[in-house]
Amino acid sequence: MKDWRRIRNWTREEMMKRVARFKKLKGSDGGLPDSPLPECKRKLYAVIGFQPPMSDNAATTSPVGADASSMPAIAIAEGFNLGYCKARPGKGPLMHNHDTNETFIAMTGRWRCEWNEGEAMESVDLDPYDVISFPVGVARRFMNVTYDEPGKEHLLMFIIGGNQPQAEFTPAAMQRCEAFAAKSSVRPKRRA
Repeated sequence: MKDWRRIRNWTREEMMKRVARFKKLKGSDGGLPDSPLPECKRKLYAVIGFQPPMSDNAATTSPVGADASSMPAIAIAEGFNLGYCKARPGKGPLMHNHDTNETFIAMTGRWRCEWNEGEAMESVDLDPYDVISFPVGVARRFMNVTYDEPGKEHLLMFIIGGNQPQAEFTPAAMQRCEAFAAKSSVRPKRRA
């Protein structure tokens, strides 16, 4: 809105299009290069935004994958995106980067946020309502580390800047995806 100082009234009907009820969110467990990997099993919920990015690079995708980015609960483009990740202990994405800031807020459980790769890797654990904010250009990943509740899924909120944010998995992450795909395709089929 160009003249934001001009106050306007909205109807309840208009505003209800901007309400997302958690219990009605449609999550996705696919659409990302690491989705098939057992250690990456998670469900992503696109709540606000997440217009699919424009890129021909196979390693570049929407931060929530093609599936979830096609069904945000509130489909607006106003400079930021918000979503949730639900995962069991030991699960989370591989190392990746974004073209904008990404902020994590642990909602339930304990989440480990790692950055850098190899010998330079660092990490911090977040308890509920703790926040970490990653700048552009820093490879990062997160993982549920609530090991004292092995069967329970926990929730992490993420906020990503921009209208069409892009995620790109690191070369090591893409190698892991390719190795898993190659191994999965050569497995002998079981007889019924």
